[in-house]
Amino acid sequence: QFRLTSGPGAAVTLYLVTTREVYEQELSLEQSDSAAKEHNDGRSHLAVVACGPRFEETLTMLKSAVLLSKKPLHFYIFAEDDLHDSFRNALDLWPRTIRSKFNFTIYPITFPNENPKEWKKLFKPCASQRLFLPLILKEVDSLLYVDTDIIFLRPVEDIWALLSHFGSSQLAAMAPEHEETRIGWYNRFARHPYYGKTGINSGVMLMNMTRLRDKSFKNDMTSVPLQWEEILMPLLQKYKLNITWGDQDLLNIIFHHNPESLYVFPCHWNYRPDHCIYGSNCRKAEHEGVFILHGNRGVFHDDKQPAFRAVYEAFQKYTFGENMETSLLQSLEMTLQTTTNTYCGRASQMLTKRLRQSIMSIQQDTTER
Repeated sequence: QFRLTSGPGAAVTLYLVTTREVYEQELSLEQSDSAAKEHNDGRSHLAVVACGPRFEETLTMLKSAVLLSKKPLHFYIFAEDDLHDSFRNALDLWPRTIRSKFNFTIYPITFPNENPKEWKKLFKPCASQRLFLPLILKEVDSLLYVDTDIIFLRPVEDIWALLSHFGSSQLAAMAPEHEETRIGWYNRFARHPYYGKTGINSGVMLMNMTRLRDKSFKNDMTSVPLQWEEILMPLLQKYKLNITWGDQDLLNIIFHHNPESLYVFPCHWNYRPDHCIYGSNCRKAEHEGVFILHGNRGVFHDDKQPAFRAVYEAFQKYTFGENMETSLLQSLEMTLQTTTNTYCGRASQMLTKRLRQSIMSIQQDTTER
């Protein structure tokens, strides 16, 4: 559209084309920056996948999130069809003052048409659903995924704020699988690539899903980088005979080849029995307390780690509206005193330190109002 004739007309034509190019460049920059800005809408977006007998455990996790958070939440609950009414009815029965703090959406469990049964049976039932959240929730910019066996001891918005710490290339955040290589699983037994020295644990995973959908990932299957929707099935086909922990292993493989894309947060954001059963090996928790408790391997429901079970049951039994300091915190502290014969029980101060601060902060806000 450039006219090579002289005169005012040519000058006008050149001016219009140049202006449009500048506008498109600015628009492109604005769109690329939106991934880092849109998560600051004042609401934390939390996803969970519940299958089988995980209904009560999931409700308790959501309860801990609502109790300690000051900012509004949106829950994305992926569940088997027969659990939908149970979740809807249970959440609708929570007190109005609690319901005003969150919205929720319930989704069916869905896998790609290609090999859905293989994805569903990978590791635990429905666990690999988390891999497809960026492709299902296409309108959601950022998301915090957690396993059902999670208890929040600090407001959700505090881990949500870590999104603003992401570097320009980072699109997800997870904690290391282990702190000590001597007891690490991946560095001793893995038959596939994994992230860093000890791998990563995907039970608490913070994602900038806009960046994740846009990213082309380096891989060991082709010299051509692949987008998220392209990489998952080939990765499963290549490694399915060599992976033990299912979708978590696939995430380790992906971030092994794309380490610049991962933000690693400390162990107290994903504190598991491994951090205390062999002696304390999460320094951050020793100094600052546990922020998120992850009761993997069923320890919320058996007698292997009574300290973990005590925290879970304290939240499960707490009645909305009661004084959290007396009915939740002090009751828990008394129960934890009976667990000091175990390594994790000896770490009971770490399990209540941040919880106490969270409850005191909420009570102070209530008093000031």
